[in-house]
Amino acid sequence: MSGRYQLLIASNNPHKIEEVQHILDELLHGAVQILSPASLDLHVEVEETGMTLEENAYLKAIAFHRASGLPAIADDTGLEVEALNGAPGIHTARYAGEDQDDRKNRQKLLKELSAVAPEKRNARFRTMICFVDSLRIFFAEGICPGKIAEQERGTGGFGYDPIFIPEGHHHTFAELPAAIKNRISHRRRALEAFAQKFAAYYDIPLATQHR
Repeated sequence: MSGRYQLLIASNNPHKIEEVQHILDELLHGAVQILSPASLDLHVEVEETGMTLEENAYLKAIAFHRASGLPAIADDTGLEVEALNGAPGIHTARYAGEDQDDRKNRQKLLKELSAVAPEKRNARFRTMICFVDSLRIFFAEGICPGKIAEQERGTGGFGYDPIFIPEGHHHTFAELPAAIKNRISHRRRALEAFAQKFAAYYDIPLATQHR
């Protein structure tokens, strides 16, 4: 793709990069060349020391922007479980320890909710996006409500997808086709909000959004 503008995804997670590239290509009509760090042979490690999702997204976006000189977009996502007073929240990616093992994170959460009734397992994914270029910094938010399943289901997606059932559905994110997940997810909603701001700055037509 040869868009008029370049945008670097400030992440080393290949699953996230693929998801973001697909959604932004659709929203921005291919007018922007979405780049990954690997495509630039760029190696940046960011310590997520922020106290909020916004701070962590900013730390990643600014680090990749400075390393590449390109406009950069980063996100940080928290899974907020009502029965756990909003946990794991800011610690979502490292809930079971610093090794950031997705399976261990899911197992710990399911264990902590083992005595919680299905109707009280409400949760939501919340994504904060930060955009940084040489002129501006801005944020966008996306929220997807749902509940936590009683056991892992499905083989798709990544992270907590096998145990999160989005509102209005009976299947987990890991059971739903990627096309459906990418239409309703927290990241999709945050990217839609981002795309509206980004398109306004650069006079890019937005795709018609369908849910």
